[in-house]
Amino acid sequence: MSEARRLFAEAVAWGGLDADALERLLRDDLAVDLEPAGVDVTAACFPGIAGPAEVALVAREPGRLAGLDLVAPLLEAPEAAGVACAFHRRDGDAVAAGETLAVFTGPRPAVLTIERTLLNLVGHLAGVATAAATLVDAVRAAGSDAAVLDTRKTLPGLRKLQKYAHRRGGGTAHRTGLGDAVLVKDNHLAGVPLGELAATLAAAASAARSRFPGLRFVEVEVDTLDQLREVLKAPVDFVLLDNFDAGWLAEAVAMRDAAAPGVRLEASGGVTLETVGSLAVPGIDRVSVGAITHSARSLDLGFDDAG
Repeated sequence: MSEARRLFAEAVAWGGLDADALERLLRDDLAVDLEPAGVDVTAACFPGIAGPAEVALVAREPGRLAGLDLVAPLLEAPEAAGVACAFHRRDGDAVAAGETLAVFTGPRPAVLTIERTLLNLVGHLAGVATAAATLVDAVRAAGSDAAVLDTRKTLPGLRKLQKYAHRRGGGTAHRTGLGDAVLVKDNHLAGVPLGELAATLAAAASAARSRFPGLRFVEVEVDTLDQLREVLKAPVDFVLLDNFDAGWLAEAVAMRDAAAPGVRLEASGGVTLETVGSLAVPGIDRVSVGAITHSARSLDLGFDDAG
C-alpha cells in the first residue's frame, strides 16, 4: 500500500467519511477540469513540459492543514500516471508560512494536470480547519473551555468534508444533518403558546427518543429568557441561545444553574472572530459558528517547482 493510500484510509476512518463517495467526487472534479477535450490541452500541445518534475506544495501563510491526507484518488487517476507524493505534513498540523507540506514527483504534464483539483481540495479544507483553529484559540484566550461547533451551513456536496476539516482544526462536531439529532428551532415552535412550551417539548422529546433510539441529543433554540425559563422545564440535552448578547448569556447561565444544571447551553447567531471571545462567558458549554464552513477563505497554497 502506498503512503498516500495509507493516509487516505486512516483519514477516512478518523473522519467517518465515505471512501467511495470521496473517490468519485475527486475523480469527477478532475474530469470536469479536463472538459471538453478530456485532456489538458496545454500539456498536450506544449512540448517544453514533457520532462520530469519535482513540485512542492507550500504554505504561503500560516494555518491548519486539512485535505492533504485525502489526495490518493487523484494520484491514482489515469491522468496522474507516474506521479508520487512525499508527505511532509499531516492533516491537523499547524503549518508556517513558507513551509513545504508535500513534494510531488513524476512526469510534468501529469503533475500539472492534477494541480488545480488538488489545490482546490487542500486549500479549501485547510481554510476551514484554519478558521476553526483560530476560533478555538480565541475562545481559549478568553479563558473558556467551551467547544467550538460547526453547523449545517455547508457547501452543497461538501458537508462531510467540511465537517472533517472543522474537526482537524480542533473544532467539535455538531449534528451531521437532520437525521442524527433533534434541533427544535423557532419555526418548529411557531404558534405554540409560551405556557404550553414545556409540555409540548416534553412530549416531542419523548416521542423522538422512543422512535429514534440512536439520536445523539435533543436541543431547543430560544430567542428570549422567557422561552428559556419554560424550555428548562422540559427533558432536553441542550438549549441554543440565539443572538444573545453577553449580558443575556450570563443571565441564561444563572437560570440554567438554578433550574436544570444538567442542561448544556450553546451560544449561536452571527458569531465572528471578533465576538466569539465575549460570547464564551463562564457557564456556556458550546459556541456554534456557521461561518467556519459557509464563508471560510481558502488557505493560500503554492505549487512551486522544487527542481
